[in-house]
Amino acid sequence: MIDLSIYPEQLARTVHRARERDVIIPTFAQMKDPALIPAAIKARLRTVGLWDVNPLNLFRITWKNEPVATGGGYGGINYLELPSSLTGIPARIIALVGKWFPTGAHKVGATFGCLVPRLVTGQFDPTFQKAVWPSTGNYCRGGAYDAALLACESIAILPEEMSRERFEWLSNVAGEVIATPGCESNVKEIFDMCWQLRETREDVVIFNQFDEFGNHLWHYDVTGRALEEVLQQEMGPRDRYCGVVLTTGSAGTIGCGDYMKEIFPDSKVAASEALQCPTLLLNGFGGHRIEGIGDKHVPWIHNLRHTDMVMAIDDVACMSLVRLFNEPAGRAYLVDRGVPTALVENLDLLGISSIANTLSAIKFARWYELGEDDIVLTIFTDSMELYESRLRELHQEHGEYTSMDAAADYHRYLMGCTVDYVEELGYWDRRRIHNLKYYTWVEQQGKTYQEIQEQWYRPDYWRNIHRQVEEIDALIESFNAQTGLLKRFREG
Repeated sequence: MIDLSIYPEQLARTVHRARERDVIIPTFAQMKDPALIPAAIKARLRTVGLWDVNPLNLFRITWKNEPVATGGGYGGINYLELPSSLTGIPARIIALVGKWFPTGAHKVGATFGCLVPRLVTGQFDPTFQKAVWPSTGNYCRGGAYDAALLACESIAILPEEMSRERFEWLSNVAGEVIATPGCESNVKEIFDMCWQLRETREDVVIFNQFDEFGNHLWHYDVTGRALEEVLQQEMGPRDRYCGVVLTTGSAGTIGCGDYMKEIFPDSKVAASEALQCPTLLLNGFGGHRIEGIGDKHVPWIHNLRHTDMVMAIDDVACMSLVRLFNEPAGRAYLVDRGVPTALVENLDLLGISSIANTLSAIKFARWYELGEDDIVLTIFTDSMELYESRLRELHQEHGEYTSMDAAADYHRYLMGCTVDYVEELGYWDRRRIHNLKYYTWVEQQGKTYQEIQEQWYRPDYWRNIHRQVEEIDALIESFNAQTGLLKRFREG
């Protein structure tokens, strides 16, 4: 359960700070349905850029933003369908698009789900505490951004080998940026830094995406609902929804699979990771280049009860497709192969982990021999806007990208995508992976033996978390009422 205990004195200071900084907090209900957002706020947003550090952009934490950089309103859910000319399979792959969140990634939602419950209860006091965001990339960006919008100071922690764009952007938003040793899969080093901060500073609160249930809950409720709405739009009378396939990372996004299982009990949830660090598949370890997913442990918030399949994606395939999707020769070749030009021109909507999600969805469809009436869902968590330096590095390392390179990558990694490194999970397979949590979370990070058992054996453990959305929304509404800002907005 997310702790929603009220701390009155700290809450009073937090309300005062919010009133001073013009902070109004949206509810989960408004993020799912922007029609509920007051007209006065929508009118003010017409002059606000999507990435502006403006408290009003809290109301742009939704899958339904108009896909423009400045002044956009709201519309339908942003998503793409990938044709068989690109995927090589008859099944339909449909993906939510994360680029049109503030910061260009959906992690602003996950970090909202972690920080806001503590703000509106007074558990986090922005007048003297700093929010610490340990991350392998986008989470600390989302956390620093949301903290700035919510009048909080922040500390971002991420591995030193992450893309240059992340560090440059964070230097202008986060109060402090700490680079830890290693690459995407060096999560233990991030945890160690968190312990060091806890032991040496009294002004920090750690928001660890790997054990914060607000991360899981936001995706369960908001992303899960968005996936359901897309299916309502796209499913015909003969269509069948088969499952959602996602790289795990912090296991926050895959929380949407819990929601989809409730609506479609026969559907599957598949978890993917890098072949170079196959922790779920092989209890493995190593470094990799699929930025946006962290490894070498099983996140505390991963509900293994609802995970039906694990698989691994070669990071070489992802980096090769980065070039195919973005280099002129690659795009020209795709058009020649019959991929619609309009889609090819939008392939920069897929960042590196989004490409891994695409390959994972293809593997899933091939494994289950899905046909043209079958639908697989995935998510494009961020776009190439955050990885332009990686594209330049690939060009420097491998030279000019030619039509021959494009042909090789297209046929090898898309048309030739196979079902190797895939495992369908039975009861004891799920239990085996769940048990891996013990070594990270109970032995190292202070979780209890009782709770790790409850996660597996107590039927209402996850349901009780999911039921907290309405309580959190009520606390948000109470907080806004105490600041009085929403009333002023409506009157002004």
